[in-house]
Amino acid sequence: MTRSARAFVLRQTRLREVAGIDSIRLYQSDDVLTLWHRLQLETGDPDTALPYWAFAWAGGLALTRFLADHPELARGRSVVDLGTGSGLCAIAAARAGAADVIGIDVDPFAIQAARLNARANAVRIDLIGHDVLDEPPPAADLVLAGDCWYEAGLAERVTHWLRAAAAAGSEVVVGDPGRRYLPVGDLVELATYEVRTTTELEDLAQKTARVHRLLPDRGSAIIAR
Repeated sequence: MTRSARAFVLRQTRLREVAGIDSIRLYQSDDVLTLWHRLQLETGDPDTALPYWAFAWAGGLALTRFLADHPELARGRSVVDLGTGSGLCAIAAARAGAADVIGIDVDPFAIQAARLNARANAVRIDLIGHDVLDEPPPAADLVLAGDCWYEAGLAERVTHWLRAAAAAGSEVVVGDPGRRYLPVGDLVELATYEVRTTTELEDLAQKTARVHRLLPDRGSAIIAR
């Protein structure tokens, strides 16, 4: 699977700059539905996950902009990027001077995309390719999470895991364009960005995305908007 997943990413995407982000290039696609169909054929699974790793999502774009504006957030620190996808936020943390970076994703195609993207941007990130949400969070100074609140069950598990990371002493910073299951009562807003996305993934080509710090000492109820 590792070799075929890597070959699939290379075959179905092209390396180009990320809109609105200086000097970061990713292997990206222009057509999510066509790519998703090809991925279903590649895996033989009609229910395979959407190829989110081939696009830059709004929350990740906001986190990347924030790291560029505030590199001290990651500089010299150990960083974990939950749901790394393309690896965009992990790469941004590495470029900001993080001591070490771990990207986590359950999708083997995302792992290969993140590995290729890290190499294309001349940074090193380590990768974990399984579901960690029932495990204790790894020790880290900073935990990043972007665009993880689009589905109720996943949102609840992610918030619980991030809260455990905060309780263990990690600084937890998240990016999101205001998805339905974002735990808004547990967040402190740090910054707002207008980001360019694609109507293939979002309802608008330009979205307002916010960066928040997750509070370590409040309840983790999911609040729907």
